[in-house]
Amino acid sequence: MTILSSLFESTRNAIPVIPPSRGLKQPYSGFTPRPAVTGDGFDDSRSQTSYLPLFPSRLPNIQNNMIRSNRDELEEVLAETSLENKTVIIALVNKAYVEGEKSMLDLFLDSFWLGENTQALKDHLLIVALDQTSYERCKFLGLHCYKLETDGVDFAGEQYHLSDDYLKMLGRRTLFLGDVLKRGYSFIFTDTDIMWLRNPFPRLNLDETLDLQISTDRFNGNERSKDNPINAGFYMVRSNNKTIALFNSWYARKDNSTGMLDDQYVLQNLLKEPAVIDLGLTVRFLDTLYFSGFCQTSRDVRLVVTIHANCCRSISAKVADLTEVILGWKRFKRDSTIETLTDSSSKHVACKNSWKD
Repeated sequence: MTILSSLFESTRNAIPVIPPSRGLKQPYSGFTPRPAVTGDGFDDSRSQTSYLPLFPSRLPNIQNNMIRSNRDELEEVLAETSLENKTVIIALVNKAYVEGEKSMLDLFLDSFWLGENTQALKDHLLIVALDQTSYERCKFLGLHCYKLETDGVDFAGEQYHLSDDYLKMLGRRTLFLGDVLKRGYSFIFTDTDIMWLRNPFPRLNLDETLDLQISTDRFNGNERSKDNPINAGFYMVRSNNKTIALFNSWYARKDNSTGMLDDQYVLQNLLKEPAVIDLGLTVRFLDTLYFSGFCQTSRDVRLVVTIHANCCRSISAKVADLTEVILGWKRFKRDSTIETLTDSSSKHVACKNSWKD
């Protein structure tokens, strides 16, 4: 039995499958090689005329030059890190996330050690470092590491929500992740302020019927509803022509998202646009019962898979409240009758107070 099948076999059918919607046919099946993709992210065999206004045929030259640099190194580390089906777990870090007596990266890795059936997943985790300090820390920890070069921008410091550098970092992240898709790799993207308490794969649909599975700040009860407020801190995306086109458009909107706030608001609106709907993307919005966060906490610790320090402004507040989550998880592992990970009277206090600063 392969590593992949041993992780997923027992529960791969536990989650209902969303029927595929109309649109472009699936460009590949199972784990077979991907088809050739043109510069704008579409199959050569199909007409591209109706999509050209929304999905640019190529990214700006300066960005293409950055992607070309270290191309061989990225290919190598993706191949080393991925599962048999070319799926990889990706997280981005900078200096602010690796420094301190107990850093955010330390807590993130602790969750892989302490979680249920998560230890083996660390072998398939790629840490993308935005500066030299975080890259050196990653290498010291013996992880799969890749340094993402960004000329003229320093992403080493803490990036506060909606600051200029924060938005630039999100744009660079989207460009990089789109390049990963173009190389034929599917991935789970995860913020490092997410605790992996259980292996998420059994709660994710692993066949070819879904292109994107994304977490929500608050789940409205309908996995297909585009009115769910998405959270781009955790999602699984399958590499195919449709998702490549989506990421091209997502990146192209970074500088002209008037009236929107950050990348997840841009994506939320893109998913409702007719040109994206015509792509036939199948999207599943994840239930906070399993993929939980501080915005809407899971009702059942026996089912929760991940806990995200969303609705929180600063790294110090996230670290403080996630430390309580980890302590609560340890208590639960000793006494499974416990129903919550934190005392209701002190839940996420640091994060709530972070917005007052």
